[in-house]
Amino acid sequence: MKWDEVREIYPNKFVKIKILDSHTVDNKKIIDEMAVIKVFEDNQEATKELVKSKYDEVVYHTGNEKIIIELRNIKGYRRIL
Repeated sequence: MKWDEVREIYPNKFVKIKILDSHTVDNKKIIDEMAVIKVFEDNQEATKELVKSKYDEVVYHTGNEKIIIELRNIKGYRRIL
């Protein structure tokens, strides 16, 4: 499914999607193909689900015209006890 289709079916909603196909341009992951896993009515529930999401899943709002995820390199972070 394409993002335009998701936006048309679920207007103004948070959706959890599974990334099926994507490509990277300038540290930005552009999602080409996706499958909707869940639709949320509540913003807090969507936020909780985003925190629990796996690498190939994301929660995004259909009010956004495009679905682009900024990639960050966090190799330098270390936990100090």
